[in-house]
Amino acid sequence: MGKKYILIVLCVACFAIIAKGDDITTLKSNYLRMLVPQKTDKDTLLNDLIQLPMEQHIGDQMVQELMNKYPLNTEKINRYLSFIQNDGSFSDINYQDEKRTSWEPKQHAERTLELCKLYASDTTPYYHNEKVKKNIHQLLQFWFENMPVCKNWWQNEIGIPRTLGQAFLIVEDQLNEQERQGALAVMNKAHFGMTGQNKVWLASNMMIKGLLTQDEYLVRQARDTIVSEITISGTDGIQPDWSYHLHGPQQQFGNYGLAFLSSMTFFYKLFENTTYQLNKEQRSILVNLIDNGYRWVIWHRRMDISSLGRQLFMRASTHKGYMTAFCAQDLGMTGFPLKGNPLVGHKHFPYSDYTIHRTPSWMASVKMHSCRTIGSEHVNEDNIRGFYLGDGATYFYIDSDDYMDAFPFWDWRKVPGTTAFESTIPVELKGRGNRNSSAMVGGISDGLYGISAMDYARDNLYAKKAWFFTPDAVICLGADIHSDSLLHVTTAIDQRTAHGQLYNVTNKHPLSISEKTALRRARLFHDGIGYVMLQEGRLFAESAEREGQWADNMGVYKPETIHGKITCIYIDHGAQPREESYAYMIMPHTTSQAVASFREKNLEIIRNDAHCQVVGGKVMNNDYWGVFYTPCSLKIKKTQLSISQPGVYQFRIVGKNISIIQLHIF
Repeated sequence: MGKKYILIVLCVACFAIIAKGDDITTLKSNYLRMLVPQKTDKDTLLNDLIQLPMEQHIGDQMVQELMNKYPLNTEKINRYLSFIQNDGSFSDINYQDEKRTSWEPKQHAERTLELCKLYASDTTPYYHNEKVKKNIHQLLQFWFENMPVCKNWWQNEIGIPRTLGQAFLIVEDQLNEQERQGALAVMNKAHFGMTGQNKVWLASNMMIKGLLTQDEYLVRQARDTIVSEITISGTDGIQPDWSYHLHGPQQQFGNYGLAFLSSMTFFYKLFENTTYQLNKEQRSILVNLIDNGYRWVIWHRRMDISSLGRQLFMRASTHKGYMTAFCAQDLGMTGFPLKGNPLVGHKHFPYSDYTIHRTPSWMASVKMHSCRTIGSEHVNEDNIRGFYLGDGATYFYIDSDDYMDAFPFWDWRKVPGTTAFESTIPVELKGRGNRNSSAMVGGISDGLYGISAMDYARDNLYAKKAWFFTPDAVICLGADIHSDSLLHVTTAIDQRTAHGQLYNVTNKHPLSISEKTALRRARLFHDGIGYVMLQEGRLFAESAEREGQWADNMGVYKPETIHGKITCIYIDHGAQPREESYAYMIMPHTTSQAVASFREKNLEIIRNDAHCQVVGGKVMNNDYWGVFYTPCSLKIKKTQLSISQPGVYQFRIVGKNISIIQLHIF
């Protein structure tokens, strides 16, 4: 029995070793299949993408991966080849570049990877081309001899090993011993550690190292590290409300979150048919992250501005939207149409102080922050002016890229929906900025209607701000606005690219507005959106040409002045305001006639002060919604309501009784 037992154990061990070897072989095969261009069936999503112009100035890893999906551009490749010098460098790359974002030597690695893919693909004219093969060896030799170092640690430990590591896998059988040692020197820059998506990136680089060295233990360790992040966390990573955090309690859907999603859907496919494959629970978490998180923030394959984080690059909204759709497709999911909206409803993300409202024809978002969360960040050269981006930024989407195209011309002190100081001195965000000191921020919803509220206390400026969402409009209230500053305080109603005329439709005959115009209680209309002032105020509106540059907010771009037309509407509360307030309504996807004829008696503003903000009436489906900052009492239709705990509430009057439908206590 003893000999038979030993024989069985040896057989099992042998089978295990064979299985491990087979897994590494399968992983390498899967890697090549996913990296190297293949002949594929018609892909509607890809066909839609390639109708868009390729991005020429890439500052984001996700955009680079999206651009890699475009078909071969022989003109571009031949241009790259013509730039290769005898020492293996590119003549058009500045290898002494010291930028932390869009570091030029990274292009050397990216072009090397692209040439490796084309050399290995039998669908291209460069397949096993001897000249291209020689060029690849030249490019690798230059990198190994010079090993450029970026001032941004991310490129050295993640970006370069990730890019060149994939190139090494593709041409592994072409590497001589000296090149193999150079490849390992690059991969040795990576290590296990950190949190969230950075942890995943580092581990994925360690996996490539393990595949190159046939180290099954290292591959297994990397795999386990990667999938360990597919979990619902209270810190970095996926939150219980299906938002995504990194760099502290900060919503990062479009930045680190999308990189996480892209990585995990990539590994989902990579690990197929091996012992490394994801289990049902892990796949379920990824599906829920898309269905209950990302699907909410994508409109017509464009990502909400407030989900982009600090990555406000040109066309970032479109790039992030398409990348999300490709990630969903990798999991076998659909439902990110170019037009139309299959997801209707209202969702508040409590862990991120973030609200999305979706109707069949338009979407709105509100990004707030509290003492629990971070509103925005400035890292490297990204988001220099984004001080107010988390202070109640309110965006409305119908069809066009109304905000991204406006950024070079924006007054960054008038982010739509925010209350801020006015000044000719450009606003500047440093690091993650000072945070809202109040905890009284939150929201509730019944599925179609909702309320979000923020007690704003930041930078010696204070305000009570509330948003009431309906299928047809959003009512915006502000109260208790005060500050000791001598600077004027303003509330921005909207600021977007001008499409057509801005009209004052208060009277029977609409008047076109171009130059800055002072108004009191007006109704305005522009490009399918109506703006109804619900109380007297110092209102200003303009639709005029401006000049600006992308470099003002995103340091990755070279200073270059461009021109565009902007529509801007805001309220001036004056200097050193005391108990100032505002009340206005925005009606997206409407007509000028509907804006002019709106009957205000269908909307009841019960109270709007330092204690509470309460709205009801037909516009709110005859329910009442309110935010209470202090315990207080009020009468609604002769019925007394007493609230003892601050929070947001939905309540209903039945006869002489008031019943609370739902609430969220601050």
